[in-house]
Amino acid sequence: MTKPLPRLRLQGFNNLTKALSFNIYDVSYARTVDERSRYMRYIDEIYNANRLAEILRNVADIIGANVLNVAKQDYDPQGASVTVLISEEPMETPQAPTSEVLLGHLDKSHITVHTYPEAHPESGVATFRADVDVATCGLISPLKALNYLIETFESDIVVVDYRVRGFTRDVRGQKHYIDHRIHSVQDYLSGEFQRGYECMDVNVRQESMFTTKMRRREFDLDSHMFEASSTTLGFRERRLIEDRIRREIEELYHGRNLG
Repeated sequence: MTKPLPRLRLQGFNNLTKALSFNIYDVSYARTVDERSRYMRYIDEIYNANRLAEILRNVADIIGANVLNVAKQDYDPQGASVTVLISEEPMETPQAPTSEVLLGHLDKSHITVHTYPEAHPESGVATFRADVDVATCGLISPLKALNYLIETFESDIVVVDYRVRGFTRDVRGQKHYIDHRIHSVQDYLSGEFQRGYECMDVNVRQESMFTTKMRRREFDLDSHMFEASSTTLGFRERRLIEDRIRREIEELYHGRNLG
């Protein structure tokens, strides 16, 4: 973990916006049309809007934010979305915030998640994607939720973007574009995830932009099989399925189709 910069004496509120964005992918294999249909229902059940809302409330607790409002929606035929508005300080009254107050906090701090389960109609590859955004301002940091979110979604691939935007001004009028030291998102990963994932950085430090791509080091075919075991497969089918899953993971990790 990197050391924080000395605490700045600010002229007013800390206006820096710290945004942590995840693209999280989990790759499975469903052999038949019926299995693929059941896979979609399974994902929608375990990652429904209520479950996602619970996860985001936990994120708010971890980073030390106060929840102002929660909006959630399950979609037809699949997928769900949740938006949580948060603030660094608690509301002055325990009453539910009005729409005017919500609008006032909308561009300050929020947590969102959107899910995108899908299955290839022919190859059998089924991919669950979740996009998570944690945007904060003030002293609270979204990086505190990094390990919790990776653990919660148990993903094969994680692409993490972290960016600090804007500036804050100290009591002398000097602008500051970042208020903490960071060299890489990997600085904030637990030892377990550093050992379990292969990581690659794509950083633009002078712009306070940090990207880390992660994929699991170990490949276990059974962990990707939906409603089936690799022990029931013949050699050729096993090899075919393994090649398809590995290709899917490789393409998602590099963000491009393989020729």
